[in-house]
Amino acid sequence: MTSIDVHELTKEYGATRAVDRLTFSVRPGRVTGFLGPNGAGKSTTMRLVLGLDRPSGGTATIGGQRYAALGHPLRRVGALLDAQAAHGSRTARNHLLALATSNGIAANRVGEVLEEAGLGRVGGHRIKTFSLGMRQRLGIAAALLGDPEVVMLDEPSNGLDPEGIIWVRELMKRLAGEGRTVLVSSHLMNETSSFADHLVVLGRGRLLVDLPMQEFLDSRSRPRVRLRTTEAGRLRDLLIRRGFGLTQSDSGRWTVEGAKAAEIGALAAGEGIPILELIDEQSTLEQAYLDLTADAQEFASAASAPATRQEV
Repeated sequence: MTSIDVHELTKEYGATRAVDRLTFSVRPGRVTGFLGPNGAGKSTTMRLVLGLDRPSGGTATIGGQRYAALGHPLRRVGALLDAQAAHGSRTARNHLLALATSNGIAANRVGEVLEEAGLGRVGGHRIKTFSLGMRQRLGIAAALLGDPEVVMLDEPSNGLDPEGIIWVRELMKRLAGEGRTVLVSSHLMNETSSFADHLVVLGRGRLLVDLPMQEFLDSRSRPRVRLRTTEAGRLRDLLIRRGFGLTQSDSGRWTVEGAKAAEIGALAAGEGIPILELIDEQSTLEQAYLDLTADAQEFASAASAPATRQEV
C-alpha cells in the first residue's frame, strides 16, 4: 500500500510562513487524525500534498511520487477538501460521471458510490438543491470513486446529521482496516477520539505531535483512579502507607492520584478490602489537545472553559 511522506515541507505567503519545515508520514492500515488550531497549516499542508499549491521548500509525496506525476490520480488518491466546490447546476450523478470519465473509471462505479454515500435516490437532482450534509456526502463519494489506496478528508463530518457522522466514522475505520492510508483533518475532538489510531498535531505551521493516540493521551495525563469501598478507613491507611495521595468527594468516592486500577485492586484484594467501584480515569483528547496547543493558538477567546477527564 501507499504512504504519504512529508519532508521539510515549507510554504510561505509573503512574510507569513504557513507551513514550517514539516516532516511526518501517514502510514497505511490506520486512521491518522490531523489536528491543530485555526491557522495551524493543516489545510495548506493537504493542498501541498495534492499539488494544489507549490511548496516554498521541502517535498510532499504519495508512494514516493508527487501528486502531479500520478497517472489517473483519482485511482490512487481520493480527497475531500471543499464540499462546496462541485458545480451547482450539475446533477450529482453527472458530477461524478465527469470525474470518472476523466480518470478512466468505469461508469458503473458512479452508482456504487452514490449508494454507499446514501445519495442513490437523489443522484439525478441538481447539486444546488442539496443541503450542506448532502454536499458533504457527495464530496466523500467523489473521494471514494476511484477505489483509492489513499484517502484524505478535511472536516468530513461537517454538516452531517448523527447517522451521517456514524457512517463516516465506520467508513474510515473500514478503509484503514483494508490497509489503505487515511488522513482526516478535524476540529471535533470527541469525534476524532472515536476513530483515530494515530495523531499528527500542528501549531503555527510546525509539528507538535506525531504519536499513536493512546501514547499521546498517556503523555499528557497522570494516572488517576476513582473508587468506592465499604471500608474507607482501612483502604485509606493502606494507600497512605504505600505513598499514594487520596481525596474524597461529596459522593463518598475516593480519587487516588498516580495509580492504576489494576494496582489498587491488587492491593485491596491482598488485604481483603471490598471494592464496590474501581475506575481508571484519563484526560480526554480535548483536554490533552488544548493543553498541548495553548501557546499555539492563532485565534483564541479571552477565556476558555476547563476541559474534563473521562473514564477509561
